[in-house]
Amino acid sequence: MDKNNPSTYFELFNEIAIIQQLSRASLEEKLPNGFLQPHFAVLNHLIRVHDGRTPLEISKAFQVPKTTMTHTLSGLEKHGLIEMLPNPKDGRSKCVWLTDKGRAFRGESIEKLEDYITDIAEHFDLQKIATTLETLKELRIYLDENR
Repeated sequence: MDKNNPSTYFELFNEIAIIQQLSRASLEEKLPNGFLQPHFAVLNHLIRVHDGRTPLEISKAFQVPKTTMTHTLSGLEKHGLIEMLPNPKDGRSKCVWLTDKGRAFRGESIEKLEDYITDIAEHFDLQKIATTLETLKELRIYLDENR
């Protein structure tokens, strides 16, 4: 492939965007009313990187304005899925902690996707998915380190 012709790279990002839209719609269809993919994404992020992060750290990780993240976090807090506690390192800020209810909500949401995932698994070879996943992780790491 000619590295000077970015069309294949553009097509890759276009496919990722379409997959993200389709998977978001499938997830949101399974979530209880009032919950959206960003709510799930924050819970998932806090489990993946460990909770105790400040709202600013989380907003930077998602590359959204702090006000947007504050809105998302307030919805999660209102439903008892997270709690905001004083930052032990800096009493001026707060840290976000998952509650047991929040951890359970994430797990239940993933369980509700089981049929969706099973259908995908029936149509795509696990080794092919694993190879694709490895490449996508490398791409994510590169993009994250070079933003």
